[in-house]
Amino acid sequence: MAAVSGPDARTVTRHPFVYAVLRAVPRVDRGEFVNVGVVLYCQALDHLAAAVAVDPVRLRAIAPDVDLDAVRTAAEAVVLASRTPVGSARENEGLAVRFGMLTAPKSTVVQPSPVHAGLTTDPGQTMTQLLTRLVAPPV
Repeated sequence: MAAVSGPDARTVTRHPFVYAVLRAVPRVDRGEFVNVGVVLYCQALDHLAAAVAVDPVRLRAIAPDVDLDAVRTAAEAVVLASRTPVGSARENEGLAVRFGMLTAPKSTVVQPSPVHAGLTTDPGQTMTQLLTRLVAPPV
């Protein structure tokens, strides 16, 4: 497809972003996981967000006795930590620092993947696309 030029051409600015997939690891000894969320950070747009979608069927397929409440609670804690409530202790903490904390390896039931990078014009839309592609069950 050719680039559009002239007075009607619009320049679309694509901003770098980084993200990590949140993985539920119900049995660390087996090393199996199910993707349950995404954490996305775009420094240029001062945007940090996390979203989760826990699929009990997929989790029970690898761990029939999985504690779904523990998985949901751990995943939702990441979502809450990604937000910046005014007046909170984390209000003055930089978003890059918070992204680093959220994506640091931990030995919990929900673990982050390695960090990946990309370009976006709309972090919210990119988050939705990542959730659909990486977290939602295949159709």
